[in-house]
Amino acid sequence: MKRNIITESEIEQAALDWFKGLGYSVLNEPDIASGELFAERASYSDVILENRVRSALTKINPAIPDEAIEDAFRKLTRIIHESPLLAANNHRFHKMLTEGIEVEYKDAEGRIVGDSVGIIDFDNLDNDNWLAVNQFTVVEGQSNRRPDIVVFVNGIPLGVIELKNPSDENATVKDAFNQLQTYKKEIPSLFLYNGILLVSDGIEARAGTLTADWEWFLPWRTITGDDLAPKGLPELEVMIKGIFERQRFLDLLRYFLVFEIDGSEIVKKMAGYHQFHAVNKAVECTIQAVSPKGDKRVGVVWHTQGSGKSLTMVFYAGKIIQHPEMQNPTIVLLTDRNDLDDQLFGTFSRCRDLLRQTPVQAGSREDIRKLLNVASGGVVFTTIQKFLPEKGGDYPKLSDRRNIIVIADEAHRSQYDFIDGFARHMRDALPNASFIGFTGTPIEGKKKGQGLTLNLKK
Repeated sequence: MKRNIITESEIEQAALDWFKGLGYSVLNEPDIASGELFAERASYSDVILENRVRSALTKINPAIPDEAIEDAFRKLTRIIHESPLLAANNHRFHKMLTEGIEVEYKDAEGRIVGDSVGIIDFDNLDNDNWLAVNQFTVVEGQSNRRPDIVVFVNGIPLGVIELKNPSDENATVKDAFNQLQTYKKEIPSLFLYNGILLVSDGIEARAGTLTADWEWFLPWRTITGDDLAPKGLPELEVMIKGIFERQRFLDLLRYFLVFEIDGSEIVKKMAGYHQFHAVNKAVECTIQAVSPKGDKRVGVVWHTQGSGKSLTMVFYAGKIIQHPEMQNPTIVLLTDRNDLDDQLFGTFSRCRDLLRQTPVQAGSREDIRKLLNVASGGVVFTTIQKFLPEKGGDYPKLSDRRNIIVIADEAHRSQYDFIDGFARHMRDALPNASFIGFTGTPIEGKKKGQGLTLNLKK
């Protein structure tokens, strides 16, 4: 039974105060509504704050001419017309958000040049505009709806929060989720640009994506990632401070959202708190391992069953590939069974947007030699058995680059025989590669990787 302690409006105010503490400006919808002195919308059908968007595009892209900025703005606002499917349009926007908007313009010499207009400055969060608006009214067709809190970055609605009254025993966190499903049907334009959805009844709080069912709206149990939040701290506070802290929010949007595309079906997935913080720790250890003084051993990440090991590997690969210090690395995904190789390859292929390239699968020993004997780049899948040399010989060196990362799935099974096994041959082929293992099997003390050993649970 819920205790009659606080009201929905009090929860909403607490949430807005937490946003203010994170460096967001906070406004009430009536203050920016059409017809008001400080209006930021021409009508209630406008879901982006046009002046903030235009200002941000100009500020973030000072070298881009005004006509190209205007072209980028038009492309950003025309997403609604691209497809009848909300998820497909959201996917198009996400590519714009993370990769920029492609434009063309004439340079000083009259030549047509291609360029990219950034929507968010991911490297300097103080260059971005941060805003939370409560009771943001949207009118679309015959529907008039008012989500409790909408989170804007540079005038674009990237977060939507729906709250329910904790003093009402019939109002639950799942009711807030159901309310969002109604909003998606009745005011879909608000969700074209959405990154994250959050629901709470003041006691429980859950976060998910545009396409997620209720079972995939999950809690966020830590603020900084160092420790789980203490019991008694409101889940909504943990979630707002843990997800919407400005640097973490940009990090989550950029590296921890994937769209798995299988034909016409689009499923948008977000990292759980355990995956988010484990990947960031693993990336930090990787940069140390590949440095000239590094030992080339990143460590081992251990998952409990059902905690999303394959997606954690995707998030890790995606962030490492885009890390400037890695200088376009080559990623090798290593398994010891063909069925696991196929399964993991399928997961990575469906998430290729994050990888910025299409993964390839080695079909033979000759394939693996060709695929790894490159100057840079590539996401290559192989079984460890393909590192078997010709009879009586040693495996040839394929590359001595240090920016090669070998991701070993179920790292305990085949990779520890460095004396006269496949792992030794792999080291012969890639002597300066760094290794990280992902496993769902408990790690014995003598087999722990150096630098990182993480125990991941949902």
